[in-house]
Amino acid sequence: MNLKQPKTFVLVHGAWHGAWCYSRVEDILIRNGHRVHTPTLTGVGERSHLTSPKVNLSTHVLDVANLIRYRDLSDIVLVGHSYAGMVVTAVADQLAESIAALVYLDAFLPQDGQCLHDLAPPAHVEAQVQSATEANGYTVTPITAAAFNVNEADRAWVDRLCTPQPLATFTERIKLTGRIDSVPRKTYVLATRNHPGVGFDRFRDAVAGKLHWETRELACGHDVMIDLPQQTAAILMAAAA
Repeated sequence: MNLKQPKTFVLVHGAWHGAWCYSRVEDILIRNGHRVHTPTLTGVGERSHLTSPKVNLSTHVLDVANLIRYRDLSDIVLVGHSYAGMVVTAVADQLAESIAALVYLDAFLPQDGQCLHDLAPPAHVEAQVQSATEANGYTVTPITAAAFNVNEADRAWVDRLCTPQPLATFTERIKLTGRIDSVPRKTYVLATRNHPGVGFDRFRDAVAGKLHWETRELACGHDVMIDLPQQTAAILMAAAA
């Protein structure tokens, strides 16, 4: 147990999920002497009662940015899974001086002016818009754990805890200034057994070999923190080193 140099981790979950999905990784990091914050974004998980048509990407960016500001966090390892690649990119652009390292876990990696639906397969976009239309006009029904290729033992648990995602989080465009480029260390982790056709490998390929970037692979489905918590935690601690 390394208590001499504890690091601060902020772990941001993806769409339809909540802080619950990081519970195993959180436990490992804490046992290794680190400080861990796992915010649940507005409108999902245990905060699903706060969902509304007004919840968008900016809402979720504020969720994380305000956590960092009001808890006076610094030298952070900021981690985003899947949709949260959008969130942590915007947060790091706003608060670059507080971020020591960024880690993208099988996550979207946007450029200025893009929204998640610009980066997702057209068939997925169409299905999500239709899902919201059929529900209440503003929330998207969760994708199943089987579609994420979550290990079979955890699929019922994941399906039970996932909640509808506000559609505006997928359609609001990100605004970046370029300050994110000053974050000194960045890691992209690709899940090699994710559902085919999603295309997260293109984000990994875009940064492979770039200065200040490292790329890693995990042989599991999309929810790497659930399928391979030990290996995921090891990558996060390596990013913090």
